[in-house]
Amino acid sequence: GFSDVCVCVCVCCSEYGEGSVTGDMCDDLCVLGLVEYQRCLYYENGKKVIEARWRGQPIILKSKLENFSSYEPLGILDYQDTAEDLSPLDVVFYATLEVRGAGNGSLAKLWGSKLRNRDKAYSRAELASLWSLLQQEEYTFLRVLQDLSTHVAKVLGSCGHFYAVEYLSAGHAWDQNIFSLDEVAVPGLQGPARGPFTAGGARRRWTAREMVHRIALSFLDMVWHFDNDFTHRLHLCDIKPENFAIRKDLTVVAIDVDMAFFEPKMRDILDQNCTSDDDCNFFDCSSRCNRRRRRCSARRRNSNLQVICEKIFRPWFSPTLLGAKAGLPLQVELQRAVQECSETDEEKGRGRDIHQRLLNILTRLLQEGGASSEGGGSWEGGSHSHTALNF
Repeated sequence: GFSDVCVCVCVCCSEYGEGSVTGDMCDDLCVLGLVEYQRCLYYENGKKVIEARWRGQPIILKSKLENFSSYEPLGILDYQDTAEDLSPLDVVFYATLEVRGAGNGSLAKLWGSKLRNRDKAYSRAELASLWSLLQQEEYTFLRVLQDLSTHVAKVLGSCGHFYAVEYLSAGHAWDQNIFSLDEVAVPGLQGPARGPFTAGGARRRWTAREMVHRIALSFLDMVWHFDNDFTHRLHLCDIKPENFAIRKDLTVVAIDVDMAFFEPKMRDILDQNCTSDDDCNFFDCSSRCNRRRRRCSARRRNSNLQVICEKIFRPWFSPTLLGAKAGLPLQVELQRAVQECSETDEEKGRGRDIHQRLLNILTRLLQEGGASSEGGGSWEGGSHSHTALNF
C-alpha cells in the first residue's frame, strides 16, 4: 500500500538527509517533491517495484531489498579513515572483485573508461549507495548493457538503494497482438491512415498487422544482438510476453532480466547430474543428458530464437488469428518458417539460416503492405541522464 511505500522511501530520504546515501534522484525525490507515487506494482520478500512519475515522466522505481541496511556494507570503507583516498579506478577494482558473476572483468572494462575522466574521489555516501546498487543483479546487468543495447530497459537515475528505469507497458498473453498498439507513435507521419485499422490517430498509418511484423523484426534484431554482439552469448531463460515491452517506435525491450545469463553462467547452471533429458531443463533453457556420465551437457540445446518462435511467433502468425489472409503465399511461407524454427534445436546448426529466412519473409510482407522495411529503431532517452552515479 501507499503507507508501506512512503515509509520505505521516507527512510531512504532520512538517510539522504543524514548524508549516508546519495544519488542523482535524491533531491527530486526527497527535497523538491518531483517524484510522484502512482501505485505499487510488486511488494514481496522486501522487493519493491513502484510506478511513479519523475518530472512528469512515467518511471518504475525498484529495490531488491526493502531497507538500505539490508545490503552488505562495502568492506573497504571499514579499513579507510576517509573514502577520499579511493580513486575512481579503485572503486571499479573493488566492485569487480566483489560483485557476483563479474569476475571476467566486464565491469572494469565498461565502466573504467567512464571513470577515468572523473577528477574527484568518491564520498562515503556515493560509495555506499553504489555498493547497494551493485548488489542488485538486475541493476548491474542493466548498467553493463546500457550503452551496448537498445533492447534493455534504460536506467534513468538512483537514490540510495532505489533505482529508476523507463516505464514501458509489458506484453500480455491474453492480447492477440501481445502488446498494446494504441500508444505507438510514428514521428513525422501525418495524413490519412493506410490500412483498415489505425492505432488511435490519423498520424499513425500502420495497420495492426504491419506493426506486428515490425515488432517481430525487432525480436529478430534482439536475438541476433544477444547471440553475437557481446563477449559471451546472452541466454534468455524465461521467455513470455510479460517479460518484454515495446517502446513507441516498436523496439522490443527485455524488461525482466532476472533469468538472463551470459554463456559462462549458463554452462554452470546446466552442468548438473541427470538420469534423463527432463533433468536438464532450466525453465526455457535446456540441454541433453549424457546417460553414461549421468551429467547434463553444459551446452544449451535450444536457442533464444527457437523459444521466441514457439511462444511468441506461433500464436501471432497462426492461421486462426490471420483468418482470410492465412492462405496468402507469403503468410503460408511465414507459418512454415515459424513452425520449423520452433522445432529446430541449436545442435543442428541451422539457427542462422532460419533467422535469415524469417527476416526475409517479414521484410517482404512489410514491403507488400506498402511500408518501409525498417524494424524498431534506437531510442533517444529522456532529457534526464543518469549522472551523479553514472556507472
